[in-house]
Amino acid sequence: MTRHRMAPADAAWLRMDRPTNLMVVNSVMWFEEPIDAISLRKVLQERLVDRFPRFRQRAVEDHGVWWEDAVDFDLEEHLHAVQLPAPAGRTELEEFVARQLSMPLDRARPLWDLYVVEPYAGSGCALFFRMHHAIADGIALARVLLSLTDDPAEEVQIAEPAEEHGLSLIGALDGMWHEAIGLATHPLRAATLAQAAVSDATALAKLVLIPADHHTALRGTAGGEKAVVWSEPIALSRIKDFGHQAGATVNDVLLAAVAGALRTHLVRRRSPVHDIRAIVPFNLRALDRPLPAELGNKFGLVYLSLPLTTARRDHRLREMSRRMTAIKHSAEGFVAYGILELIGLAPAAVENLAIDVFASKGTGVMTNVPGPRRTVTLAGVPLRGTIGWVPTSGELGLGVAIFSYNGEVTVGLCVDRALVPDVKELLADFTTELEELLSSAAQVLSPR
Repeated sequence: MTRHRMAPADAAWLRMDRPTNLMVVNSVMWFEEPIDAISLRKVLQERLVDRFPRFRQRAVEDHGVWWEDAVDFDLEEHLHAVQLPAPAGRTELEEFVARQLSMPLDRARPLWDLYVVEPYAGSGCALFFRMHHAIADGIALARVLLSLTDDPAEEVQIAEPAEEHGLSLIGALDGMWHEAIGLATHPLRAATLAQAAVSDATALAKLVLIPADHHTALRGTAGGEKAVVWSEPIALSRIKDFGHQAGATVNDVLLAAVAGALRTHLVRRRSPVHDIRAIVPFNLRALDRPLPAELGNKFGLVYLSLPLTTARRDHRLREMSRRMTAIKHSAEGFVAYGILELIGLAPAAVENLAIDVFASKGTGVMTNVPGPRRTVTLAGVPLRGTIGWVPTSGELGLGVAIFSYNGEVTVGLCVDRALVPDVKELLADFTTELEELLSSAAQVLSPR
């Protein structure tokens, strides 16, 4: 039986599971037509299981942590048919997804599952993927899922695993939204930041010595019961045009709206309002290169302070833009990656303490995943939309996900009900805040 020692960073994520917060990346894809079952299985076998060995290997802890080939691997054990209660729409799918988030993956099998929901929203279907963070980071897993799709506008040539060790996605991801939070693809910038991280005592001190985040109604003891919601699609062009005129990126605009929504949320709950820190995964893998067959985690973490105490929307957007610019030129992501590798080598008690310390410095996790600009298909069926969440660690109970696809942006919330009991109102706050921001162009664009 073949074994491969698990990389320290991957082992850290494997051992981070807690009953209140499982380290599982959860993603939903929805379609307006059903997908042929035989065609779906063929795609999964060829582009997931055969291409990336981790999807046919189990995690084993035996005098170390290992990836071990599952000699009895059966694709069918990972596929689950689901029928939602009527009317089988988005609300019912959100409730189904929320219930699954507290269910651990079976450690006796490879650490992933796929739920096929049919029918969905009339005559369509949905796919709900669950993949353990030990397999790979959220950006890599998003690319894995997109590698299951094809771009009808191009003849996408998929290389054999022996040649490329992973899908390049040059066709499917042509025109990626490069304003996503993460490292630019240019290797010179990566080398510069990596070199800076080695000697950047300031970045290390900030990560280790910053105090716990402010206490608000969003922080406390997680209960384990989850809730998820996601927005209606938002036209990316409208946000991009507004941001261009305001001298801000799409990310700046969206995160300013998130900050405004959280401010409204705290005021409604009669909570103290403070600037709070979001823990942001910082991609360290070049997006224009093929994924390695072994996948793995290649990212750091940065703390982004959200300007909740800034009352005026125009001031909040400018402050958000300033803070985002500082984050993009920071070496903190590389430093945090090194710390995560060290955590993976530490005894369990030390690891648990380190994770609690890391989590205590933030209030939630926020991610931004870029997707294709054009419609892509899976087994010949057009993908209508998608959203996904990376897990929250420790006692964190707020996850915000932003996914851009086919000229639209979807924003999803994943929360612990004990900490955020009114998630639908929070999503409505975001929608209102974004609309008010985009409608206040005259004020935002006024001279500074």
